[in-house]
Amino acid sequence: MHPTLFTIGYEGLTIEAFIARLQTAQVKTIVDVRELPLSRKKGFSKSAFCAALAAHGIAYVHMPALGCPKPIRNQYKLDGDWQAYTKAFLAYIGTQEASLRELVKLAQATAASLVCFEADFSMCHRTYVARAARQLGGPTVTHLSAKTTLPDLGFQQAA
Repeated sequence: MHPTLFTIGYEGLTIEAFIARLQTAQVKTIVDVRELPLSRKKGFSKSAFCAALAAHGIAYVHMPALGCPKPIRNQYKLDGDWQAYTKAFLAYIGTQEASLRELVKLAQATAASLVCFEADFSMCHRTYVARAARQLGGPTVTHLSAKTTLPDLGFQQAA
């Protein structure tokens, strides 16, 4: 079986539903790619999140270097320009090779999933993180939602 790097957003899910979804996908490690692992949503701030995951045998790793830097987030809040956000984030993630290589190692060793807030993976930086890891030899990328599993079609391996 080839390893897979999952991504998932917790928007619209309770902590219980989120963990149940991870269990269904057999995820063993959550990699939190929020720069600041805080949430207004009950159960998803770092301490409570880590404890809830641990209670179900799921490891938690926080990789803040793979989060979206505040200046990029703030600019997107101001202008809502997804293309500009994407360009800025891709430039940033291109400077994070050491963290990406750490993610690749982790994802090859365990069934891991990147986590962030947004339910729609196409509108979340976690997709770009997963693709950047894939470019460095990481596993194939699969996106989880509350009810579906979708392969990532945005990355084409060079022949």
